[in-house]
Amino acid sequence: MSEVLNRLAGSKFRSSFKLGIKDKKYIEEKGLAKIREHAYDFINKRLRPRNVPNDGNQTPMRGHPVFIAQHATATCCRGCLYKWHHIEKNKELDNGDVDYIIELIMTWITNNLD
Repeated sequence: MSEVLNRLAGSKFRSSFKLGIKDKKYIEEKGLAKIREHAYDFINKRLRPRNVPNDGNQTPMRGHPVFIAQHATATCCRGCLYKWHHIEKNKELDNGDVDYIIELIMTWITNNLD
């Protein structure tokens, strides 16, 4: 996990994403367990299906800490999942894929709370 986070940190685009004051406050109010639930919900609805009709446009750039983390960790669309994490595009994500994505997102969020 740390290896891929280090590679992502080397990307000018990926490293430009930061949690804002509102995001940190939201996480503090909801708690990390609730943020994890939100992440599972977003990933299962927006990335898990075999064919994502609006792939590349399904993840907003702001509005929720998970969205920011998805862009920072290249888990925002199936194209980025393939490019950065070698997860095939034309298959339904299995539980292992989803768990990997969630752990990456939650690790990034936790590392960026300070």
